[in-house]
Amino acid sequence: MQALVNRDENGVAGSVWRAAAELEYTNFLFSIIQGESESRSWKLDPRSKQVEIGPLLVSAQDLLRKAENGLDVSELHEAYKQTWMARGYLLKIQEILEKRRKKGEKSSLAP
Repeated sequence: MQALVNRDENGVAGSVWRAAAELEYTNFLFSIIQGESESRSWKLDPRSKQVEIGPLLVSAQDLLRKAENGLDVSELHEAYKQTWMARGYLLKIQEILEKRRKKGEKSSLAP
């Protein structure tokens, strides 16, 4: 979030990449613990069609807070679902950043 506030697109891209990688590993562990999952049916909230990075990051953070709370009360299935969906938001952000990079666009990273 700090890189976003500072309008540092490279910093945002690097942080999002690291967070997405960590979520991939986390989701892998959840899939082992939970066994067969209906993760394919978990859809992002309709607001995910947004193309603004700030709101997408906030949504991912909110989902990860819910996932953490789910772990506190041993709701692993719900924590897995929230983590899976947060990963989707981060992938959407990566897609947006990649499209901008390909266009050679210097984007405004407005919070």
